Amino acid sequence: MKILPKKSLGQNFLTDINIINKIIDIGDINKKDDILEVGPGTGNLTKEIIKKKPKKIFLIEKDKFLYKNLKKEFKNKINIFNEDILNTNEKNLSNKKLIVFGNLPYNISTQILAKWILNCNSNFWYKKLILMFQKDVAERIIAKTNTKNYGRLSIISNWKLKITKHFDVSRNCFYPKPRVESSILSFVPETKYVKFQNAKSLEVVTRVFFSQKRKMINKPIKRLFNNGNEILNKLKINLNLRPQNLSKEIYFEITKEYENLAN
Repeated sequence: MKILPKKSLGQNFLTDINIINKIIDIGDINKKDDILEVGPGTGNLTKEIIKKKPKKIFLIEKDKFLYKNLKKEFKNKINIFNEDILNTNEKNLSNKKLIVFGNLPYNISTQILAKWILNCNSNFWYKKLILMFQKDVAERIIAKTNTKNYGRLSIISNWKLKITKHFDVSRNCFYPKPRVESSILSFVPETKYVKFQNAKSLEVVTRVFFSQKRKMINKPIKRLFNNGNEILNKLKINLNLRPQNLSKEIYFEITKEYENLAN
């Protein structure tokens, strides 16, 4: 039976077995691992994960029809939940750190990633994330300071995760073909990173700066601080710079000052 993908859920099913195996290899799965797959779709990746014989496999599938299909096909080899990943409490799935695979729906991929970064304290529930993104989104995630793709997503993503780009995936590897190429990235939690009182503070600061990314930074500084010039002098920031010229470390310092002000 041919399964028809739903545009409303951003479904593009990965069908290329060579790409699937390359993705599985990134996970380096052993028999003690617990695995979470987000958006398993028709189960093409799931089949290959099962062959690696991890201890447990959890699937989150929002589409009720696909959920029933996967449950029928894989039976007791998997633990499957018919729910929206944005509403899932992943910490309740396992008492072990999970290896996560996700061919994420393009329309909510950055929301999912932000959730997994901002809602995690130092006790990460995952060991590694292996995720597929639209190629231009992946380029924004890994972008460096002083490049056109550098922005909020780059800063937040690289705050407490070590990111590796592995390879691009042709649109021909999917059914139906998406309009764009994709990229596979992996994310591993850092042991040391800058701590904030509230992770949302970094989100607020970067939103203010990049809402006018072409403007010089004195405007966002004045929006955040009454004593903007003091902050600029304290952090030794050049007033003539623009948001894309500031390193992530500078944004971390600005966020700390913003939290001090709130207190």
